[in-house]
Amino acid sequence: LAEKHFRRAVESHPRDAESWLGLAASYDRLRRFELADRAYNQAIGIVGPTAEILNNQGYSYMLRGDYKRARTRLTDAQRKDPRNRFVQNNLQLLEESYRKGKAIE
Repeated sequence: LAEKHFRRAVESHPRDAESWLGLAASYDRLRRFELADRAYNQAIGIVGPTAEILNNQGYSYMLRGDYKRARTRLTDAQRKDPRNRFVQNNLQLLEESYRKGKAIE
């Protein structure tokens, strides 16, 4: 349902980065990662690689079990906003997921 509403939002307002970010997160939840990547790239094209977008991309890569790219995105997000608690939490989650050897669910 969220995907449907965010898709309508980006169709109506294609320069709204928040709508693209919501659409990307919706695609992540549906495990439609190719579409999520496109939506993240659209958001970056509008506002640049913000800490929020990089954090969400890092989480997306964790969902896929791609720890290397997840770490890259999350450390980039941390450099942009070192005190961001969402980034800190995702870095901790990344470490735990890596130790367990499986993607988060």
